[in-house]
Amino acid sequence: MSDLEILYEDNHLLVVNKPAGWATMGLPQDQETLLTRLKKWLKERDSKPGNVYLGVVSRLDVPVSGAVLIAKTSKAAARLTEQFRTRSVSKVYWAVVEGHVPQSSGILRHFLRSDERFRRVHITNAHDPNALEAVLSFTQIASTGGLTLLEVQPETGRKHQIRIQLATMGRPILGDQKYGAKRSFSEGIALHSRRIEFIHPVRKQPLAIEAPIPPSWDRLPFLWSEIIKS
Repeated sequence: MSDLEILYEDNHLLVVNKPAGWATMGLPQDQETLLTRLKKWLKERDSKPGNVYLGVVSRLDVPVSGAVLIAKTSKAAARLTEQFRTRSVSKVYWAVVEGHVPQSSGILRHFLRSDERFRRVHITNAHDPNALEAVLSFTQIASTGGLTLLEVQPETGRKHQIRIQLATMGRPILGDQKYGAKRSFSEGIALHSRRIEFIHPVRKQPLAIEAPIPPSWDRLPFLWSEIIKS
């Protein structure tokens, strides 16, 4: 499957490196998504006579790239979903933001309210009955050419959390014009699900899976060979 990179697969789950621009799921039946593409591929590859079961356990916004965790059985889906519910899954993102970030690391804590009409979220306060608390930590990796590369680890899994929280800090993600970015990016936005760590739902051993950065990131002014090596 030349257009999708499989990072890990066994009888219970698979992890895919989603390209920016792909919807994970949820589009009308006549529009292809990551989920429908994978089902079609598995059905053809394994010569399955019936429907292919796949359960998306972690999803990414359309303009975001990187690791997506998908269960191949309902039992694996239930066990992985429980890990997310108890916050025992670790997800690490790389984000390239506009401007310089003065601090080497930090924690962001906000309350978010979803606006389904415009498909975005807003910062609100703890007294808002629709508020959901969002917490993330970040560490600066590199800064050059008016851009800063951050490693971001969300503690909560809120919609558009990383995007709105970094924008509220005054450092929108490169290409994310929905949340105030001034500069465009060639493919989606410069937010990448870099690593996911969890316990295998059947074998019970810990797994840590990394997603290589997209080719479009090679054009950014960072020394990727040094960054990845470190």
